[in-house]
Amino acid sequence: MTTSPFDSFRPPESGRRRRRASGVRGAVSGAAKDVAKGARRGWMNREGGGQREAPAVPDAEFSSYYGQPVVKPVPWDHRISAYLFVGGIAGTSGIIAAGAAATGNEVLRRNSRLTSMVTVGLSGAALVADLGRPERFLNMMRTVKLTSPMSVGTWILSGYSAFAGVTTASEVLGMLPARGPLRPLSRALAPVTAPATIGQALMGAPLAAYTAVLLADTAHPVWHESRKQLPFVFVGSAALASGGMQMLLTPLAHAGPARRLALLGVATELVAMHQLEEHLAQLRIDEPIVSGKGAGKLRLAKVLAIAGGVGTLLSGRNRLAALTSGAALATASALTRAGIVEAGIESAEDPKYTVRVQKDRLEARRSNGVVDDSIVTVQ
Repeated sequence: MTTSPFDSFRPPESGRRRRRASGVRGAVSGAAKDVAKGARRGWMNREGGGQREAPAVPDAEFSSYYGQPVVKPVPWDHRISAYLFVGGIAGTSGIIAAGAAATGNEVLRRNSRLTSMVTVGLSGAALVADLGRPERFLNMMRTVKLTSPMSVGTWILSGYSAFAGVTTASEVLGMLPARGPLRPLSRALAPVTAPATIGQALMGAPLAAYTAVLLADTAHPVWHESRKQLPFVFVGSAALASGGMQMLLTPLAHAGPARRLALLGVATELVAMHQLEEHLAQLRIDEPIVSGKGAGKLRLAKVLAIAGGVGTLLSGRNRLAALTSGAALATASALTRAGIVEAGIESAEDPKYTVRVQKDRLEARRSNGVVDDSIVTVQ
């Protein structure tokens, strides 16, 4: 005899009833009862018909798909949030480095190049840690699939890392005395440093934005439905984070471009995040970012971004204010990434966010007279 977790839903079986001698009269009486009760219960449901057999599985409820989410949430944790955060800093730091090299700002160029190399290394380490084994990252580089954001993102990260390695090596060699074997190495890097700087700048923006496309390409409702606004949120967040980092590392006299980039990032993120919230509110799936697990992080990120932006405007001559504002901006970016990740996972765990959007779209098509494009809309 075997048992099943669904046995608890089966009603207790009663002993077989003895057939009456007058089988015809019993059949007529049973048929009359079925007709009388047919209006309130059907032969296919749990309450009546046949031998009163119960379904083999529990009734599906709106809160689950037989006890499971409709969309399987990704098994991500803080490592992916860190990957998104430091990857954004790396991308926009390369842009700052190119601008500083073009304008002759050597201090800002050196700091931003070193920052980009460190953060892109941390980004790769966080990604490999989430994948579990380093060879999984190498396996993604065996092919190029333009329709896969993960494949394209892997090549963007690898190409950016190569350019950043060249510019950082050139910067480090310039800081060391040109003696012995370092001299020919410096001469070998000199012709390729400028092209590497340009390549790093060109791939900086895609590195900061592709992770938003990666999230939006999934079926998680909050991420997928905000696919038009999420790239702007991530790019703005990366700009204010990298600007804040250079405000921490670079003296006031050389950090002017970083402050301007940080202010641009603050404005971009706040506007894009507001549009994202309004869009999700129209779809009635904004609870994860308003009152869900990541809502507190997103609210604090907004407060820190505003405070950091105001401090950046006032920190032109105050080093302490610049340090405080830079730290606030970097923290705001980290909280934004973590809050977005948590909100997206929460929206996949609760089936109502998936079903609600689908039902609203079906209803909108029905109201427009479109009833033949889906079997569930056929009247």
